[in-house]
Amino acid sequence: MITALLALLFQLTSAGIFAYQADIGNPKIRGSVNYNPASKQYTLKGGGYNIWFNRDEFFYVYNRREDDFVLKADVRFPGSGSNPHRKIGWMIRASEAENAVHISATVHGDGLTVLQWRGNTGAAMRDPEDEIFYPEKNVRAIQLERQGDTFTMWAAGEGEQLKLVGSHTIKGFGKKVLAGLFICSHDPEVLEEGLVSNVQINRIR
Repeated sequence: MITALLALLFQLTSAGIFAYQADIGNPKIRGSVNYNPASKQYTLKGGGYNIWFNRDEFFYVYNRREDDFVLKADVRFPGSGSNPHRKIGWMIRASEAENAVHISATVHGDGLTVLQWRGNTGAAMRDPEDEIFYPEKNVRAIQLERQGDTFTMWAAGEGEQLKLVGSHTIKGFGKKVLAGLFICSHDPEVLEEGLVSNVQINRIR
């Protein structure tokens, strides 16, 4: 009993404000999260083949929510990495299933910034139909907002004001969703690391 309680306490501490953490899609290499209370920075590590087509593999830290809310954070990869398509960002997801409906505010290792989604369970994500590209690179801050069935992304470079990336409406979520941070290495044989700071989750009243 004591061991189980200590394990739960460690998970809650290591994940900061997030109640849950999981490797979605059973990636070959397991991910992890570590939260530094002094710096208020999250270090995410994760593998996974991709977040695309009709199924996903990645590491996820998240909460369960039923309201409208805004997610905001600064994200970056600390090194050059092994794949330019590794990705990090915010994700709102219908469930932990590998083929679940989701929408993601995503920053890639090569600087590509995009709002991307799977609108129906098990649907194959399409390029460019299921994404909105942001024309600027070197993004640091990203924001993802839910208001009912409409989801909106903003992005900004270092020290800049947030700019609109785009909005998309998805009917396949329902009221209850998962909302949190993700990382994917875009290579099942590789574990990537990302840093996330200035994390804010605010309810829209």
